[in-house]
Amino acid sequence: MTVTENSDTQTDWYSPDAATFGDRVAAARDLAGMSQAVLARRLGVRLSTLRAWENDTSEPRANRLSMLAGLLNVSMMWLINGEGEGLDGTEEAGVLPQDAAEILAEMRTLRVEMAQKAKQVARLEKRLRAMLTEPRDV
Repeated sequence: MTVTENSDTQTDWYSPDAATFGDRVAAARDLAGMSQAVLARRLGVRLSTLRAWENDTSEPRANRLSMLAGLLNVSMMWLINGEGEGLDGTEEAGVLPQDAAEILAEMRTLRVEMAQKAKQVARLEKRLRAMLTEPRDV
């Protein structure tokens, strides 16, 4: 049930450009009607672990990813990169007014850009720390 991207009529709300791994996990969990606590219990992980996955601060190992996909009735590839059998984002887009859908799309774009910038800042910080710890020739 993947959604093809057509900029004039549809947006794939769960594509790598629009959503993160955590976004897809949370959306699939919500659609499955499970709370975070219930899903964590079924997976045999701590609630804090599941929350970290949904907040994109950590990712599951392969065995948990497989279980997660099975419990949520989506493919592992869809959870990872938004491609394959997953959720169809058209229902959400159809319910929202056009202005709200545009705002959501812009927010998702900004979130992706912010994540990329955060990675860039981390790389620069690492380079600067390395430069500051190198012995100086006087």
